Amino acid sequence: MNFLVLVKQVPDTEKVKIDPTTGTMVREGLDVTMNPLDAHALELAVSLKEKFNGSVTVLSMGPLNTIDVLKDAIALGADRAILLSDSALAGSDTWATSFALAKTIEKLNIKFDLLVCGEKSTDGETGQVGIELATLLNLPVVTYVSELIELGSNFVLVKRSVEDAHEIWKAPLPVCLCVLKSVAEPRLPTLSGKKKAMDAKIEIYDTRLVGIHPEEVGLKGSPTRVVKVFNTKIARNCRIYADKDVLEGIDRVVGLIKAVREGEAK
Repeated sequence: MNFLVLVKQVPDTEKVKIDPTTGTMVREGLDVTMNPLDAHALELAVSLKEKFNGSVTVLSMGPLNTIDVLKDAIALGADRAILLSDSALAGSDTWATSFALAKTIEKLNIKFDLLVCGEKSTDGETGQVGIELATLLNLPVVTYVSELIELGSNFVLVKRSVEDAHEIWKAPLPVCLCVLKSVAEPRLPTLSGKKKAMDAKIEIYDTRLVGIHPEEVGLKGSPTRVVKVFNTKIARNCRIYADKDVLEGIDRVVGLIKAVREGEAK
């Protein structure tokens, strides 16, 4: 059984900057790390590989420093690492990113039974790429997966978290799972894993090699764009009741509660 895991490199800091002209994140000069939820997705795939045999392939799109993150994935148990890297990809929104990843999977004829990715990334927080990629690949997709209950020869049974409850979903293979951190706890790399990563060859492709026209990706190929980024301001009109005014404050709170209940009754 074969597993494909999407891995994204994200800034290893909260001090991210946005380019005011393009609305995209400035990544130059930042230390990067594997997106936390992708690490949980990778652990799920590796643990399933150990149980059912097969292989784990990790796929990423990003600048060349993503190689370090992919080597970390090898150290944690992945067998093959693929990087799509090209200046033409800079500024791609989630749709252009999904399109580029789908073209790469199709061009390289990557075979898999289970496509696993983190529910969202810490830099974009959109949670869209897994769903869009599954759509482009014509795959069923299950989001907010908190537990893999059973993996059969032609199906997967998972628990999906929804607000204060959960659902049990059964889907045919191949399928895309967008997972939460509870799905698996990432392991630490072993010495043998680190040695394997040092010798591992990361496969690097550009848009030309996978058959993507520059107009289809990047800012030109992105139907959405960030037009403004700002910090929210919370303003409250507060009044403090103290000492002899406490009883007045209590009456005020009781009055507000009554008003809300009367409004709900209507």
